[in-house]
Amino acid sequence: MKWTDTYEIVDELIENHSDIDPEKILFTDLRYLVFNIKGFEDDFEKCNERILEAIQATWIDELD
Repeated sequence: MKWTDTYEIVDELIENHSDIDPEKILFTDLRYLVFNIKGFEDDFEKCNERILEAIQATWIDELD
């Protein structure tokens, strides 16, 4: 899994972190959550704000 696999990432976040409100998560925390997903194999430094915004927006949409 890579940073650009937004839907796969969000599926994992929903399954493993249902207690977290994606509207209130800090990008620094989101970055670490994603990086620690089992099977995630991308470089930590390849992440940027645009990627995190996409993940957060998709996570919010999927919960609605």
